[in-house]
Amino acid sequence: MTTTKSDELMAAYPALDDLTSFGARVLEWFEREGRHDLPWQYHQHSSADIYAVWLSEIMLQQTQVATVLGYYERFLQRFGTVEALASADWQEIAPYWAGLGYYARARNLHAGAKQVVAFIHQNHRFPQTVDEWQAIKGVGRSTAGAIVAMGVRGFGVICDGNVKRVLARHRGITDDITKSATDAKLWTLATALTPRDHSGKYAQAMMDLGATICTRTKPKCERCPVSKDCIAYKNGSQHLLPIKKKAAPKPHRHSGVIRVHHQGRDLWIHRQNGGGIWDGLWCLPLLPLASDAKSGLDAQAFKEAVMTAWQTDDGEDLMMAGFTELLPLMTTPTASLRHTLTHFHWHLYLLTWVVDEASAQNINQMLDAIGVEYQWHTGADLAKPVAMTKLVTDAKSLPA
Repeated sequence: MTTTKSDELMAAYPALDDLTSFGARVLEWFEREGRHDLPWQYHQHSSADIYAVWLSEIMLQQTQVATVLGYYERFLQRFGTVEALASADWQEIAPYWAGLGYYARARNLHAGAKQVVAFIHQNHRFPQTVDEWQAIKGVGRSTAGAIVAMGVRGFGVICDGNVKRVLARHRGITDDITKSATDAKLWTLATALTPRDHSGKYAQAMMDLGATICTRTKPKCERCPVSKDCIAYKNGSQHLLPIKKKAAPKPHRHSGVIRVHHQGRDLWIHRQNGGGIWDGLWCLPLLPLASDAKSGLDAQAFKEAVMTAWQTDDGEDLMMAGFTELLPLMTTPTASLRHTLTHFHWHLYLLTWVVDEASAQNINQMLDAIGVEYQWHTGADLAKPVAMTKLVTDAKSLPA
């Protein structure tokens, strides 16, 4: 006798009351209470823009819908097709991603656009399958499933963080979801529960369910369409699931941020570090400090770190190269903040130097000599990191 996915699933999860009704209940709830007006949703249209769906999925990784909305609209206005994105230089793209964070996503999207254009030239169509999409840079299994389900309108399965949370609670899965065996179990479950028809609408419904009802904290179980057979809800353990191994603490880094100010303008340098942090954005010069303290440096520690950095700077940081020796030993920051990135916490301290015309010309000559792209600018309308904007905004006013 041939076994089906449903048979396998029922054997693995005998407590599942009605496999076929899960998707139906989720879809019915989505029609009634889900979000239907997001600009990247095409379930109410006769066709979908595959490129736009792909863009939205990349932007929504690790970022909330409310934050993405404005960026998505502006990005599509400037790069309305995959061909437009593929043919653009990174310097053109960076301003439209500045402030959205996780810049590697944009780099991968740009590289992926070139791959997709090449694929279209060869096959006269967009990638259509999950395997074809997973070959595109920056597109993982769940993102590929979402693009196929919502953009291509084929059968696609998603199993992102929201979906894993819903399924782990519904089935009372107490294994660590970061383990490969648990991940495989969740993918089997997600695949079996995804309806063959309307998998795109179901994908949106599951994302909505996790984002608005089965939230990480304070889930609204009384409004959940699948709570009647949810094991965690029955046991009162929904706040404990899913179980995820605690990540190792993020390290702390410290850097001085040098605001060189002249006649109402600051010195901004175009950061180019091969896809690293803030690559392609305009930044104030950075001075790395040799400290791994887990909190902001006090006055004495900061002074010592700055003096050591200026005495030992070897010019490897392009942001400081060319004018480090001109900087007086200013050791009192005019503003500071802690900026959290994916892999570390970054403590930034703003050091301000108001220079005269002669010093400004010396800096220009040195930066010209080493080929650094720079400009004296108020900072308005520059593609710059949010952290830089906040530092300058929080700083004391300077003379014009």
